[in-house]
Amino acid sequence: MRILLTGASGLVGSAFSKAAARRGHTVVGVVGSFQGKIDGLTQRLTLDLTDRDAVTRLGLELFPDVIVNCAAISEPAACEVDPVGSERMNVQLPGALAQLSHHLGARLLHISSEQVFDGTQSSLYGERHPVAPINLYGRQKVASEQAVLTGAPHTAAIVRAPLLMGGSPGGRRGLHERLFGNWSAGRVSRLYTDEYRQPCSGENLAEVLLELVERPDICGVFHWAGSELISRHGLGLRVREHFKLMDREAPIVAVTRAEVPDLAQHRQACLALDISSLAGRLKTRPETVAEQLSGLGVPQFSREWYHDCSHA
Repeated sequence: MRILLTGASGLVGSAFSKAAARRGHTVVGVVGSFQGKIDGLTQRLTLDLTDRDAVTRLGLELFPDVIVNCAAISEPAACEVDPVGSERMNVQLPGALAQLSHHLGARLLHISSEQVFDGTQSSLYGERHPVAPINLYGRQKVASEQAVLTGAPHTAAIVRAPLLMGGSPGGRRGLHERLFGNWSAGRVSRLYTDEYRQPCSGENLAEVLLELVERPDICGVFHWAGSELISRHGLGLRVREHFKLMDREAPIVAVTRAEVPDLAQHRQACLALDISSLAGRLKTRPETVAEQLSGLGVPQFSREWYHDCSHA
């Protein structure tokens, strides 16, 4: 199949391009300013994805069988800083891609987020649970889902994804990459003991998307995540242990939500997803935290620092 992939330089997009290439698909990847290598792309294009006319022209030129949207401004703080720009990327782009896919008769896959929920319940959030976003990013993701379902109601599948693990082409987007960024710069990582997430690797999510490419019968909104619920603090400790680092070179400070109430009101306490609907239809299985850790490597930018730590 010919696949138009947006956000090809991101953690999930880059993993998807490699997985799709292995299956023999033709992948045309769209990037913004990223200049590094991206494996698996048949063709690489630089495009301003907030330019709706340019996106439409590209789609009409390529006439893809499938559009996979991995592009987003996914940091909640970045959305708050630039609400107009993030609205264009997180809401208007998915809406434009939905209309384009409907016009072309193409399949559309769109990544949403666990942050459409408020995180106040400890039980699993199912697809039919009412959304209640508590930050701008979550509200934008809700709006993106509505735009996709309105524009391409019979051909689109939306996957709400969790906190993501894995390596990214730029080396800065995965959870362990951000931790290494702090540690190699001499900064302390402050991680919540009472914020729980159900992390998933970018590679595992990419495999889910690839299966959905080949399963046009699966449409609507679905959840995907790893198999374990863990606190951010606990996950940070697991990452540090995996790389055999000590507290002196990789310091982690435990923080509670009560200590930072102004920030906590915009952060969800517990986001546990019921993934049974999608897991029951696909061959891809959710991964344990140990399985996700086994696929991690030391980020390129911190390898010299890590080498010094391991020989100290």
